[in-house]
Amino acid sequence: MHPTLLVLVAALLAGPWAAYTVTRDGMLAQLDQDAQAAAESRALTLDSILDRQRAVATVLAVDQQVIQLLQQGGPDRDFAVSAKMDLLRAETQSDVIYLLDRRGVSVAASNWDLPSSFIGHDYGFRQYFRQAAAQGTGQEYALGTVSGRPGLYLAHDIRDGTTLLGVVVVKVEFDPLEAAWARDTGATHVVDGQDRVIISGQPALRFGALPDVRGMVQARASVRGTDWTLLVRRPLAEAQRVASLAAGTAVLAVLLAGVVVAVIMARLRRAARRARAEAAYRADLERAVEARTRDLSEEMRERRAAEQRLVQMQSDLVQANKLATLGQVSAGFAHEVNQPLATIRLLAENGRAMLDRDPAPVAANLDRIIGMTDRIGQITSELRNFSRKATGAVGRVALADAIQASLMLTASRRRTSAMDFALPDLPPDLAVRAEAVRLEQILVNLLTNAHDAQEGRSDPRIAIAVQADDARVTLTIRDNGPGLSSAMAAQLFTPFATDKPQGLGLGLVISRDIARDFGGELDALPPEPGQGAAFRLTLPRAA
Repeated sequence: MHPTLLVLVAALLAGPWAAYTVTRDGMLAQLDQDAQAAAESRALTLDSILDRQRAVATVLAVDQQVIQLLQQGGPDRDFAVSAKMDLLRAETQSDVIYLLDRRGVSVAASNWDLPSSFIGHDYGFRQYFRQAAAQGTGQEYALGTVSGRPGLYLAHDIRDGTTLLGVVVVKVEFDPLEAAWARDTGATHVVDGQDRVIISGQPALRFGALPDVRGMVQARASVRGTDWTLLVRRPLAEAQRVASLAAGTAVLAVLLAGVVVAVIMARLRRAARRARAEAAYRADLERAVEARTRDLSEEMRERRAAEQRLVQMQSDLVQANKLATLGQVSAGFAHEVNQPLATIRLLAENGRAMLDRDPAPVAANLDRIIGMTDRIGQITSELRNFSRKATGAVGRVALADAIQASLMLTASRRRTSAMDFALPDLPPDLAVRAEAVRLEQILVNLLTNAHDAQEGRSDPRIAIAVQADDARVTLTIRDNGPGLSSAMAAQLFTPFATDKPQGLGLGLVISRDIARDFGGELDALPPEPGQGAAFRLTLPRAA
C-alpha cells in the first residue's frame, strides 16, 4: 500500500477520536468553570440579601418606639410601629416584618392592615423565636402558619439590660430569585444542612431531596452565616453534542486533506521540474544582482563624496560672501584707521617741539596717542574677528555685543552719509542661541543693504527694533530707502538675484540659511506706505 494512503487511513481512524476527546474535555472544563463562577456569583447575591434583612432586624431591635411598645403597650404605639415596619418592608424588599412580645405573641406587623395580618398570633412555638430568646438571634426556613408560603425567618432579641422584652422577626421570600434561576440553562438549588432543597429554580423540589446529578456538571458554594449550600448544575448534553460535531468535522477534514494531499503531490512533481529550470535562472539573476549591487555601492560612494563637496562649497560660499561684505566696508576702515594715524603723527610732532619749551602738554598728547592706538586696535580686532571662519558651534550670544560689533564694522558709512540711526536700549543679559561670527555676518549684511538702499538720499535713516518673549527674540532693521520692487520681492531669497551692479545676490540667501541653522528665520516684512525696506530676524532666546 502506498505510504500516503496508509497515512490517510490512520488519520481517518485517529482524527475523529482525538477531535471528540479534546473537544469534550475542553467543553467539560469550560462547563466546570462557568458553573463554579455562577455558583459563587449567586451565593454572593444571596449573602447580600440576607445581610440586608439581618440589618433590618438589628436596627429595629434598638428602635425606641419598638422598645416603648413592648414596655408600655397602647393602640397608638401599635399603629405607629406597624406603619414604620410597613415602610421599612417596602424599602428593603422583605416580605413581612413583625414584633413578638416575650411570650411570642405578635403585637405589631407590617401587614397590620391586611386580612392575613400576623397581629395577635402566637409564634412562641417557632424555632426562630426560641433561638433568639436564648441566644440573641435565630433563623428558620419554614412554611408560614398564616400565609402558608415558605420563607426564611430572621429573628433578633430586644432586651432591657438582661430582661427579654420581645423579638423582632423579618421574613424573606425568594420568589424573584427563583424566577431568575428558572430562566437559566441547567438548574440552581439551595440545600440546608440535611441536604433538603429549600430554594430552587424548580419550586416543586422545595423541602424534598436533591434529584440525581447524572448527566450534569455540578458546582457548589457556601452561603455565609448559614449551613446552606448553593448548587449550580449544567447539562453535559451540549458538550457531547459539540464534541460529536467536532468528530464529524474531523472526518470531513481528513477526507478533504486526502484530496488536497493528492493534488499537492501532483503539483509537487510539476514544481520539481520547474524548480530545476528556475535554479539556473536564479543563479543568473543573483549574478546580475551582485553586479548591480557593486554599481550601486560605487554610486553611493560618489554621492557621499558629492555631498561632502557640497557642504565644503556652502562653507566656502559663506566665507566668500563675508569677504565680499568685508571688501565693501574696507574703504571705510582705511578712513577710520588713517584719521587716527594722522592725528598720532601730528601729536607726536607737537610733543617733540614742546619738549624743549614746555614739557607739561606732552603728557596730554601722549594720552591722546594712547586713546587713538586703542581705537585702531579695536577696529582691527573687529575686522579680524569678522574675517575669520565661523566655528559652527551654537551657544549663548549677547545680542547687544553682536549689534555693537556690526555697527562698528559699518560705522564709516554712517558717518560719511550723515545717517540718522535709531537703536533701542538693550538689557545686557538679553541673549540668543547663535554663533557670534555668523550672527554678525547676518547683521552686517542687513546693515550694508540698508546703507546701499539709501545711497544719495538727503535724509537717510536706519532704525533697529527688538522684541523679546520667553522663547524668541525678534530684531527688525528698517531703512528709509525706496523699498523693494514687486519683482525684487518675489525673488528676494533666490541665489544670484540682485539689483546691485557690484552685488553677488547671495547675501540674503546665506543670511537666511544661517538664521535657520540657529533655529530661527529671516524674512522681509510687507511694505508700508512711505517706508523703505524692513527685514525681520527671529532667533531662539538663550537662558
